[in-house]
Amino acid sequence: MNLNAFSALCMSPGATLHEALARLDATAQGILLVTDPRGHLLRTITDGDLRRAALAGTPSTAPLSALPTAHAPHRVGLQASQRDVLALMDAQRIDHVPVVDAAGRAVDLITRRELSQRVYLSSPHLGDDEVALVQEAFTSNWIAPLGPHVDAFERELAALVGVQHAAATSSGTAALHLGLRLLGVGPGDVVLCSSLTFVASANPIKQLGATPVFIDSEPQSWNMSPQALTTALAALQADGVTPKAAVVVNLYGQSAEMDAIVPLLERYGVPMLEDAAESLGASYKDRPSGSFGKLAVFSFNGNKIITTSGGGMLVGNDATLIDHARKLSTQAREPARHYEHIEDGYNYRLSNVLAGIGRGQLRVLEQRVQSRRAVFAQYRDALGAVPGLRWMVEPEGHRSTRWLSAFVLEGDDAQARRDALLDFLERHNVEARPVWKPMHLQPLYTGCRYFPHDAGHDVSRALFEGGVCLPSGSNMSAAQRTRVGELVARGLGLTVRSAA
Repeated sequence: MNLNAFSALCMSPGATLHEALARLDATAQGILLVTDPRGHLLRTITDGDLRRAALAGTPSTAPLSALPTAHAPHRVGLQASQRDVLALMDAQRIDHVPVVDAAGRAVDLITRRELSQRVYLSSPHLGDDEVALVQEAFTSNWIAPLGPHVDAFERELAALVGVQHAAATSSGTAALHLGLRLLGVGPGDVVLCSSLTFVASANPIKQLGATPVFIDSEPQSWNMSPQALTTALAALQADGVTPKAAVVVNLYGQSAEMDAIVPLLERYGVPMLEDAAESLGASYKDRPSGSFGKLAVFSFNGNKIITTSGGGMLVGNDATLIDHARKLSTQAREPARHYEHIEDGYNYRLSNVLAGIGRGQLRVLEQRVQSRRAVFAQYRDALGAVPGLRWMVEPEGHRSTRWLSAFVLEGDDAQARRDALLDFLERHNVEARPVWKPMHLQPLYTGCRYFPHDAGHDVSRALFEGGVCLPSGSNMSAAQRTRVGELVARGLGLTVRSAA
């Protein structure tokens, strides 16, 4: 429902019953909101109210103010949650709940129908090939965490990314853990890491006994700032510290500025672990995301651009490292008749069944990328005129998958407007989220060093405080995209009005 559609539901108490009946037919929502000239909610009108008035002999030319009012209208405030709304609907056996602001003005309407039709942030999108390949795994009885689908999935993904080797794992986090260990990260080491990321990028550093040093984003691509990285490397060198590795995150389906970052890390002798968990299918200057680091990782979690329900992949061009990853991921068993172990390992391998899903998903990756880019384009077109809203830019030379369509609100009240918008969308059963909370702001990493883009210019903090990720699934319908765009526009307009 857009702003015009909501306005059409509002009528003055002087409107006639005949006009109300015509408006009910035209809006097809089953309810009207009677408001005074200042927008205060006086009552609601349903077709049942009009039928009862007709049976009582009230003329159709009578004003709505002539109708009896048995009780104050059921309503909720702007702070009400979706659960509050649904509880009121169930308790009062109603299907519509008006929302009023602090002054009692009608500003929104929630319907039971939309509460039954949730729009998810990024839901799995499966096709026909996955079913056939999984059935093949069952038919052949290859169910264990190894098998022909695992081998084929590794080969196919490596070829797609343009690297020579790949090892399938149980999760992207497992791949990160293995990658850092293979790069020699251990107790007492320092590892550079993008700050604006999900916590899984940083946790394996800590779990290996190393210390993360967080690097800010740059304003354009939102990825690791080469400027902040330069400052960090020089400062650490002055302290006599050479980082053991750098975890460079490709955020929300977009590569970091590799032309600046790769030579900088090479100059200081720091190997890169490219966290491409969110960027499978993206490219930077025609080179696939995940092909820049000494090692790189992908995630196939349920919300990623393709999924195996849960899984990941470690990739690279060094056969020795990837072979070692496979060994570590199968409990580091030695090639002996009995179970022989000389180093500790993990149960990190992907199952053959899930690899079958991954192979099917890989076949439609480009279609999924195109669909997500279309979602972003529709949002951008619909919301292009909204003031104070800045989309995550796709810089020249980049091709983003738009895994998530993200924008940032700007201004002193950005965080309050962001939270109000997220509350508004959730009341309408639309899943949206803030941009990742940076690692240097997380209680878990209090005390870790952090290098901002500029002195006094904390880019990742500002992106978090005003950043919003919208539903971006490749299986979203055009109607869902339109609905989300209209709701965002209304929600942002509502936050401005409420603040005033």
